Amino acid sequence: MFQTHTDRRSRLLALMGNGIAVLPTAPEVSRNADSHYPYRADSHFVYLTGFAEPEAVLVLDADQGKSILFCREKNLDREIWDGFRHGPEGAREVFGFDAAYPIAELDQRLPELLANRDDVFWAVGRNAAFDARVGGWLEQVRARERQAIAAPVRYLDLLPLIDGMRLIKDVGEIDILRRAGQISAEAHVRAMQATRPGLYEYQVEAEILHTFVRHGARYPAYESIVAGGANACTLHYVGNNARLNDGELLLIDAGCELNGYAGDITRTFPVSGKFSGPQRAVYEVVLAAELAAIDAVAPGVAWNVPSDTALRILAQGMLDLKLLTGSVDSIIESGAYKQFYMHGIGHWIGLDVHDVGGRYRDGEIIRFAPGMCTTVEPGLYIRPADKVPAEFHNIGIRIEDDVLVTREGREVYTADVPKRIDEIEALMAR
Repeated sequence: MFQTHTDRRSRLLALMGNGIAVLPTAPEVSRNADSHYPYRADSHFVYLTGFAEPEAVLVLDADQGKSILFCREKNLDREIWDGFRHGPEGAREVFGFDAAYPIAELDQRLPELLANRDDVFWAVGRNAAFDARVGGWLEQVRARERQAIAAPVRYLDLLPLIDGMRLIKDVGEIDILRRAGQISAEAHVRAMQATRPGLYEYQVEAEILHTFVRHGARYPAYESIVAGGANACTLHYVGNNARLNDGELLLIDAGCELNGYAGDITRTFPVSGKFSGPQRAVYEVVLAAELAAIDAVAPGVAWNVPSDTALRILAQGMLDLKLLTGSVDSIIESGAYKQFYMHGIGHWIGLDVHDVGGRYRDGEIIRFAPGMCTTVEPGLYIRPADKVPAEFHNIGIRIEDDVLVTREGREVYTADVPKRIDEIEALMAR
């Protein structure tokens, strides 16, 4: 069942020389008193193990070609209260580790495992407490120098190695991402159909969450943005408590998390079901930018090409709408466009909604390759200001889809949500 994770560990071990890697999962986080936030394992850890319990550490020993898990022991009393635990032996059998030990033995065993290795890999500098813990293990190894035992001399960041692997999704990951996209799309359609003047943003959010949970995606991939009217001009608005008024637009940025993988869709539509003239004019600019940027996604294309394509269309739109003056080139060179468009075109998506992989590798810009998944999300956000035509005040529009790079080009796997004006108005009329 977890052969994919075993294969990933083997690929990572092959990159490590005779080094040893230590990777903890995420800690549990207290919400208040004796209540915790819903537990979410570390994405890198899940990618390599499939193991979702807290209090676990993965050790990869490249010299021996082994993967070792440290986890909580079986404890029937705690399982009555908190639920099932695999325990070391169960985890070894189910998840395919070469060995597994109780987490309480980590401090005892790690110095032995670190002995006589050239390199030690961990998430260097990401967690001060864990950095100190690794430092303590290394000190114990150094103390045995007179016994002809050497400590690692190179300390290397493990995460970039995993990031490069995670950037290209495998077949199983793509299947989950597609399903997360489908569920998220259905939620957006339900939200459009439910929206009407007089509702509150949180009531529309409830329709979204209902759809997520009904399909087994119990949590959103990030805090949902349900932003009516002027709230849409705040990029990360999450208050979701304002009344929706006739004549306003509603911007929804929401996606589910399914089996750890994220969906991420944004749609903007009229609360009343009909776009006004100014709303339509701004919307058409953003839609044209999104469609052109999506068309620019293809194997071998540098990641910035869709961004540059969208920006030129948005800049021309700012001129046509008389939001700015000058030329497209002057608006871009001066950065004047940032008054109305202040974010990038998108981000990688996978186990994290803003997924790993970066934009450059070895100093070279990353080019799209089959298996990469990216969002495309241009927008215009028009706050009241001098020289800004009043009819555009407080119009905030973003349109976002999730795009898989294929051998032939691209697949928009969130396309089930309408985004053309006539399609949106027809859906809302029903």
